[in-house]
Amino acid sequence: MKIEEAASQLAELGHVVRLNIYKILVKAGHAGLAVSEIQDKLDIPGSTLSHHIARLVKVGLITQTREGRVLRCHAQFKQLNGLIDYLQSECCSP
Repeated sequence: MKIEEAASQLAELGHVVRLNIYKILVKAGHAGLAVSEIQDKLDIPGSTLSHHIARLVKVGLITQTREGRVLRCHAQFKQLNGLIDYLQSECCSP
């Protein structure tokens, strides 16, 4: 992972709504959640949620799949692990 990628991901997670979205998706596991389920949990307008999801997608922290009329979001655990590994190896070691 390059420093620019880590910085972009951390910047997006630095917003309370996006961090909440990501936390919810990580807890949901590999099955992910429908956008409507995330909206119900956060009680925010759909347009606001879409904006925040798009930013997380842009930096590779989540993906979306369409299942008929349902749009499902998935945390990208490989990206999360890469970010954690980067922080541990590049920022936290002497």
